[in-house]
Amino acid sequence: MLRRRELAFTATQAGRVDKAASSQVPRSIFSQDSCQITVNGRKVKKSQRIEPGDAVFITWSEEVFEGLEAEDIPLDVLYEDDSVLVINKPAGLVVHPGAGNWSGTLVNALVHRYGEAFASIADEDDPGALMRPGIVHRLDKDTSGVMVIAKTAQAHVALSGQFAAHTTEKVYIAIAKGLFTKRNGTVDAPLVRDSADRKRFTTCQPGKGRDAVTHYHVLRQGRGYAFLRIKIDTGRTHQIRVHMKSIGHPLLGDVIYSRPDPSFPSTGLCLHALSLTFKHPVTGEELCFRAPMPGRIRAVLEEILA
Repeated sequence: MLRRRELAFTATQAGRVDKAASSQVPRSIFSQDSCQITVNGRKVKKSQRIEPGDAVFITWSEEVFEGLEAEDIPLDVLYEDDSVLVINKPAGLVVHPGAGNWSGTLVNALVHRYGEAFASIADEDDPGALMRPGIVHRLDKDTSGVMVIAKTAQAHVALSGQFAAHTTEKVYIAIAKGLFTKRNGTVDAPLVRDSADRKRFTTCQPGKGRDAVTHYHVLRQGRGYAFLRIKIDTGRTHQIRVHMKSIGHPLLGDVIYSRPDPSFPSTGLCLHALSLTFKHPVTGEELCFRAPMPGRIRAVLEEILA
């Protein structure tokens, strides 16, 4: 369930609007599609400079889960301490409840693992607000790999800030269709929702959508497919899938942005979050976790390189 939130204040000093509001709202809200900012009645971006006396109004949506059912869903745990849980999410597991997926999600598994209290971690700066239960970033349903989950409110705020500031390092592996003429490349293209289908995203002109940058490196290729190592500077929904399609190399097994492939008709999405690097929310120590290559990608790779 989505709860609409809002914040109104009068600026007391000059500076960026997001920095001026950072003491009153989590920084992560400014990365949400639902976040809208106006200054003196005019819609602006989070980087807008404001002056003393400017009237600022911010709205955004929070996901609030009520009556969640605890479900004993096995989790592949890579690391755990009092503040964080790191898992290797399998392909097919939805991260949190939503339309058509009210059970069988990662959040249902977390409620079973930690109890109902975990589903209502309160924001210490605003006890009336409920945060999503531990979820500080997401992987698409059909994407596998490393995910970190916050176990405390302190960890939630700290990790959300790192993802919003793009200080984490996310490395993926993928299999794309077609052969590349260059070993390395970067796709720097903003993303917006597709006006014809709200479940899809598409690239757009600068200034029209949310900035998104994807770097790719061709590790191996053969038989019309390429094995890629991908790093993303940003973490937009469907970013890698849309960017690869935009340069003529959609990902194998992508049922949203590509047609079924007759050579691999039953292969799922060949996209895997191989590693994630972040700073521990309490100690500040830099941590890096890796999830092994899944069998669905290994099987395709062996066939195309045979």
